[in-house]
Amino acid sequence: MTVKTEPYGSWKSPVSSDSIATGGIRLDAPVTIDGDDIYWLEVRPAEGGRSVLVKRSSDGSISDVTPVPFDLRTRVHEYGGGAYLVCKGTIYFSNFNDQRLYRQDPGQEPVPITPEADIRYADGIYDRRRKRIICVCEDHTISGREALNSLVAIDTGGEKVRLSLVFGNDFYSSPRISGDGTRLAWLTWNHPDMPWDGTELWIADIAADGSIVNRTRVAGSRNESVTQPGFSPDGTLYFISDRSGWWNLYRWIAGETTCLRQEEAEFAEPDWVFGRSNYAFLSAERLICTHTRDGLSRLALIDTSTLQGTEITTPYTSLSCLAAGRDSIAFLAASPTRAAAVVALDIRSGGTDILRHSTDITFDEGYLSMPEAVAFPTGNGLTAHALYYPPKNRDFTAPAGEKPPLLVLSHGGPTSAASSAFNLSVQYWTSRGFAVIDVDYGGSSGYGRDYRKRLAGRWGIVDVDDCVNAATYLVERGLADPARLAIRGGSAGGYTTLAALTFRDTFKAGASYYGVSDLEALAKETHKFESRYLDGLIGPYPERQDIYRARSPIRHVERLSCPVIFFQGSEDRIVPPDQAEMMVDALRKKGVPVACLLFPGEQHGFRRAGNIKRALDAELYFYSRIFGFELAEPVEPVEIENFKP
Repeated sequence: MTVKTEPYGSWKSPVSSDSIATGGIRLDAPVTIDGDDIYWLEVRPAEGGRSVLVKRSSDGSISDVTPVPFDLRTRVHEYGGGAYLVCKGTIYFSNFNDQRLYRQDPGQEPVPITPEADIRYADGIYDRRRKRIICVCEDHTISGREALNSLVAIDTGGEKVRLSLVFGNDFYSSPRISGDGTRLAWLTWNHPDMPWDGTELWIADIAADGSIVNRTRVAGSRNESVTQPGFSPDGTLYFISDRSGWWNLYRWIAGETTCLRQEEAEFAEPDWVFGRSNYAFLSAERLICTHTRDGLSRLALIDTSTLQGTEITTPYTSLSCLAAGRDSIAFLAASPTRAAAVVALDIRSGGTDILRHSTDITFDEGYLSMPEAVAFPTGNGLTAHALYYPPKNRDFTAPAGEKPPLLVLSHGGPTSAASSAFNLSVQYWTSRGFAVIDVDYGGSSGYGRDYRKRLAGRWGIVDVDDCVNAATYLVERGLADPARLAIRGGSAGGYTTLAALTFRDTFKAGASYYGVSDLEALAKETHKFESRYLDGLIGPYPERQDIYRARSPIRHVERLSCPVIFFQGSEDRIVPPDQAEMMVDALRKKGVPVACLLFPGEQHGFRRAGNIKRALDAELYFYSRIFGFELAEPVEPVEIENFKP
């Protein structure tokens, strides 16, 4: 095999934008076991981003459950999650187009069980004794005021008006019913807290008429994040809390709380969406769980009587969405070399069965860059974390002495985290000769509450410093070209990207995917779930309007002098399109090279295959022009205003 010498960025790669856009699906939560059947969601770019419920039957056959055109998504909190539940083969789900709840009996077409109205439902649990669904309800029917959130009961026959069970606070989630149907547990919180800041766990009895009585607060406060309550088969209430500084597992018996495993590890992640599950019960005496330490996920089996744990070895480093059957579990899993998959694991034998791959496309490992966990010095004498991917392509090497362009990834959230899971989008860049560093800046999850709280009041400062210091760390080690440093991010990561480009001089180009440029506009316009989020990240608005303006890139365009490309969905209600439009207009007037692609019909994150492909190729084209390297293969050009080669 002949290895060619070509400049970084000009390497021909088999990892195409087509393979990323149309060569796979996104596997989504929750994973559910109903009897001997296993269910999961597939988000299919080739079908316009439709979410389809899929079932693996006991005979091993795999089939779609929900027919075209149904799209299983809920818009509660806008981010959704928890869009379906299964009970003895009957499916109950939220349909995206009308947000109504539907019932689908085995072999039948779906039928609506809620009326047409601007009301959304999520995170349901089936109440077998009363033949009803208890779920989160978000009511948008009252004009001129914030949506009302509550827990309600829905008759599965669609004949009765919904019954309000718990209401009065700003937010609710995770209704969970005991196996005997006598008790209900749930989470609640109020503005300005987010669920990863502070929540409360409550439990109550269910009266003969189905109402809620004898309420008791089990755990939680504004300084404690409680998540994922659940009842074991013997009726014991379990939950996850970060009261120790880390999200660990606890149980509550007769008013006494016990920690199952107190570790410097995370047994949960921030509740941006409903329906996540990091533990499940094989029996009253056996609990299976996943936890993350140093960016890697592990499985453990815990004996609930002795509290002794046993690690379960798997080939995966990213594990989530556990569901348990009799002696088996199902979950979503991935590793640096294995794309995401739905996996079933037999607890007795340890054998695994891959039920569905997110992609059937495979690549020789000679084209794949493996992540290296790095810790680097950052502001205030602290340490930050990241995953570093060097350029990798078995067919090419760079000219002697050349350093690669670097792409710094700024994740969203901003509470999300870099993942070790195989990521074709990362390989798209590294196989063309880019170095990539995926930064877990202060505020990221996976490193405990204190690390997550580094961003309190300092969004736009800590995250930006950490991204800058990550790039500097690689430059100082000769692993990146200081003249070709780029940063990219989406949503909150898009804000970090724009702030880094505006308030620092380190980066020479950037890409903002539906990123925030005007913090003040975001505080005024965003949806209920995030409407007070910025209080904790920046300060109360309008009292600290000065800080909002000081940290908004749109108000300091005079300080921005490097090229930027913007990608935006026309129907984004989380970060409205005018955020990008204002920034583009300002850069256009200033004479800074700028490009913008607006995708009709897309929301907060792109789901359609053609748009995913176009955005990726356009970003590559943009860097090739700005950094001055030739592309190995032609891509559709994008207009770059004010650009002079």
